Amino acid sequence: MQRDHEVVIIGGGMVGAALAARLGYAGMNVGLVEQGAPPTPPEGDFDLRISSLNARSLAFIEASDTALPEERCCTFRHIEVWNQDGKGHSHFSAEDSGMDRFGVFIENRTLQYALWERLERMPGVTLYTHCAPVSTMAASDARVIELDNGKILNAGLIVGADGARSTLRELAGIEITTYDYHQRALITNVETELPEQDVSWQCFTPTGPIAMLPLPGHHASLVWYDSDTATREREMLSDESLKDAIEAAFPKRLGSLIRVTGRASFPIRRQHARRYIAKRLVLIGDAAHVVHPLAGQGLNIGLHDADALAETLLAQRDVGDSTALHRYEIQRRIANQAMIAATESFHHLFTGAAPLRRLGDASLQLAERFPLAKRMMMQQANGLNPFKMR
Repeated sequence: MQRDHEVVIIGGGMVGAALAARLGYAGMNVGLVEQGAPPTPPEGDFDLRISSLNARSLAFIEASDTALPEERCCTFRHIEVWNQDGKGHSHFSAEDSGMDRFGVFIENRTLQYALWERLERMPGVTLYTHCAPVSTMAASDARVIELDNGKILNAGLIVGADGARSTLRELAGIEITTYDYHQRALITNVETELPEQDVSWQCFTPTGPIAMLPLPGHHASLVWYDSDTATREREMLSDESLKDAIEAAFPKRLGSLIRVTGRASFPIRRQHARRYIAKRLVLIGDAAHVVHPLAGQGLNIGLHDADALAETLLAQRDVGDSTALHRYEIQRRIANQAMIAATESFHHLFTGAAPLRRLGDASLQLAERFPLAKRMMMQQANGLNPFKMR
């Protein structure tokens, strides 16, 4: 069967676009299918959807010669975590962890636009917008994907990067397991009196964490986890009342707020595909897994999927080779399951019964006493090998 592309990626969000850019930069013939319109340049107030890019993710983005606009990114070199009801406190420094920085905070739309801008300059990449898959069928040497605009594409491999509600995953008959944390996160962007910081912090409370993600200039993204009812009530407050509520509940180190520039909320759930691969098909990113966002690793592990898959595909003569895809699945499932277990443990330790919260408090105190363990933990969290000699 004649192939239209070596690889077709379904989903032009950050993870799908990053994979397309990496493969296209390496000379592969890639098709990228996106249900919506191409992203537009970011401008004005910062978007509510903010993500962190750790060291491995940044290296993967840079490997496709994609440039990120510095004025929309905020570098962070410190992370602080503490327990509101106890004495547990840990401070993580990039310098102490053997790194120049832990990473950057960036708007999702800014990253997506930067990647698409790069893709539009790649001759080997074809962008299909305003369309989505409606059926797929595997042949011996290719997989066929039919789009809702009537177009049919043949490729050696189809990649599902179309998010938590993946259409491709459903078409492939891959089931998922889910878990509801019965929590909701309120995301609030604010303008602050304090200038730009290079520290991100998270405070654990019995009802859920509260966190500050620094943004460029006098701006920050605040995350407030609580019950569904409490979160929805806060979301309905006026800007002035919400500002007062934040200043009353958040640590004093946040400083005074000038104004609230945006707010939104979403439920907290976990999701994991029972398998990542089918014949000449593979899932990455949220299509494969959704983790608790308290550690801020959702996008990073998706980009690590893309990085590992790109490395696998670039080493194969046949991108749909089942043995290679099986090795990829084992590698990424182990890593992703470990992250799911870690975030699960943090959630239950700090929002569970009093004995569990005391254990969580003790774990933070213990972590602070072992610098080598902290260093290895942060290198692992950044997708680096903590055992590699430098």
